[in-house]
Amino acid sequence: MDYLNSPQFKTDVKGNSQENDAIIEAKKQAAQTHLQQVREIWQTLMDKLDAPSREVIKALNSEEKFAPQETVFSLLQRRHLRISYRQSVAKPLKEIFLGGNLAAVRQQIEQIHATIRTSRLFVALHMHAGDGNVHTNIPVFSNDYDMLQEADRLVARIMKVVKKLGGVISGEHGIGMTKLQFLAPEVVEAFVRYKQKIDPNGHFNQNKLLPGADIQQAYTPSLRLLEQEALILEASELGDLNTAIKDCLRCGKCKSVCTTHVPRANLLYSPRNKILATGLMIEAFLYEEQTRRGISLRHFEEMNDVADHCTVCHRCLTPCPVNIDFGEVTVKMRRILKNYGKRNFNLLKWASLQFLNVTTPLTIKIMRKGMLQWGYMAQRLGYRVAKQLHLVNPNQRPKATSGKMAIPAQVINFVKKPMPSDLPKQAMRALLGLEDHSIVPIVRDVAKVNQNSEAVFYFPGCGSERLFSQIGLATLAMLYELGTETVLAPGYLCCGYPQNANGDSDKGKQISTANQVLFHRVANTLNYMDIKTVIVSCGTCMDQLLHYQFQQIFPGCRLLDIHEYLMEKGLTLDNGDKYLYHDPCHTPMKTYPPLQVATQLMGEEVLLSDRCCSEAGTFAIARPDIATQVRFRKQEELQQGVNSCQPVKVLTSCPACLQGLSRYRDDIGVESDYIVVELARKRLGEKWQGEFLEKVKHGGIERVLL
Repeated sequence: MDYLNSPQFKTDVKGNSQENDAIIEAKKQAAQTHLQQVREIWQTLMDKLDAPSREVIKALNSEEKFAPQETVFSLLQRRHLRISYRQSVAKPLKEIFLGGNLAAVRQQIEQIHATIRTSRLFVALHMHAGDGNVHTNIPVFSNDYDMLQEADRLVARIMKVVKKLGGVISGEHGIGMTKLQFLAPEVVEAFVRYKQKIDPNGHFNQNKLLPGADIQQAYTPSLRLLEQEALILEASELGDLNTAIKDCLRCGKCKSVCTTHVPRANLLYSPRNKILATGLMIEAFLYEEQTRRGISLRHFEEMNDVADHCTVCHRCLTPCPVNIDFGEVTVKMRRILKNYGKRNFNLLKWASLQFLNVTTPLTIKIMRKGMLQWGYMAQRLGYRVAKQLHLVNPNQRPKATSGKMAIPAQVINFVKKPMPSDLPKQAMRALLGLEDHSIVPIVRDVAKVNQNSEAVFYFPGCGSERLFSQIGLATLAMLYELGTETVLAPGYLCCGYPQNANGDSDKGKQISTANQVLFHRVANTLNYMDIKTVIVSCGTCMDQLLHYQFQQIFPGCRLLDIHEYLMEKGLTLDNGDKYLYHDPCHTPMKTYPPLQVATQLMGEEVLLSDRCCSEAGTFAIARPDIATQVRFRKQEELQQGVNSCQPVKVLTSCPACLQGLSRYRDDIGVESDYIVVELARKRLGEKWQGEFLEKVKHGGIERVLL
């Protein structure tokens, strides 16, 4: 109504003739008449909520038949009677103000409704079964002053009703600031006496809820205000970060599944807590940008700390009612810190990423020798020394962290579990003699291949060819035995996931783009082959390759983990051995349930060993203190699994997890291995590697010039 009579309405109307003015005036009068009628109907319903429906049927001008004995409220409650803004107001007004010259009017009406809608107050009641306890929540936007004031008045009304009904003001988690003002003086005095008796020195919640306490320190960031500030400052990354967390309900459903939330070691870093902290850090970022003071760098340190306390496992997404994936939030934070030049530098993590970035065979050979063979040897030596000096105790509860531990503590945590000692001497491509980037290798058993044989494209990834080359070899060996033609990606390649996960999105995009261009060249070179399946043997590679648009590279193809492919071919063992299966945070099995795949391949029921192994790419070397906390819970899970079924091995389907699981060997006494490697050993014999290499080097590899 106010808008129709405002100068803004005249501005929004296009056209300035006498005839047009008369038409607009008639439309305005029609709109006002309609709005007045709707207002009267809705007011009648409000006034007669408890009246029989027959008293308002005439006012509603409705053709629906209502039971005359029912009240208006019951009809509304059962939705037999609906109050609809869209049907009663929006639709008629759009019809009245139809036309291209009135588009601004329609848009303004929508904007007015959007503003009113976001300022509406809802009282949410959460009731406890049996004890009569009722939680009353009134969500508000803390940057909307009028909304806050109306919420205060609404609280006062609720408290008045509570007392009238004989209820009492209580709190499951204590009395909060909202309810304190409604407590009777004698109740407050009793609380003060009790507080002084049990906590005379004020250690707990200092000054909180005491007479004269200053509540000015109580602070919650306004996510809407942060969004506006980010827009004003053109800080799009901070705005995106704010958008990613703004819907959090603080329900805490994410806590039980979070990898880095280990209650007996660390209570502070659940996703819910990290979301609260992220809002405060965004505020700090924007404050520094607005004032240009630059005197505080603490928000950078805090953001580094929160970003470090995440393995990007995405487990928190499943139980979240508003679909917040804190793994994605973490990646955004790392990207922001990288762009600001404030990401904490870690030498070991940097060296690991450089090892993944390089593609020249000689550099890979040198780095593999120095980092993996000599570096792992030095770490194992440190482990033995620390163990002799009783500096490590595998069963000791890890210390809680808030921020980063001191360097001596980090060193102790780094050597607490030994690195694997049985790494292959060479990378997979070096063993096969396929390090030339200009050659596309095709591995096949010529005695088994025929015109009906399947052709697959295999992307091994860094973990399956540079680190644990036996995984890549076992994959090729099993495909070779099945009579499958396997096209191997040319040269040493990384998928780009580790770079993205660590915040270096530019490098990750560069790698991904270069790979896709290369794969298009491979597809054009081998256009005579009908490749319908792209095989991977690593979960993070699978996650990254899902964005590669392989459908356009190999039309009609699908992405499949090697274990799923082998299961589809009916492969299974029959040896009666018991196994545990560790499902990676980034499981490569997306088509079938991982435990079903493992069970079918091994021929016996395989039990799940839950929880993260703590390796998580560069996580264990970058923050060994947090990794120690994660391992504490994983070791208990592994020990329970070992006690329940006495497995011969713990199997997994992730190269990083294979390394992580191997570090528990001294404590739980069970070996770990990759599923496809165990299959190759059982099906092809203990000497399968040497025999396979001998076969493929004598007529089993076709080299096609790219």
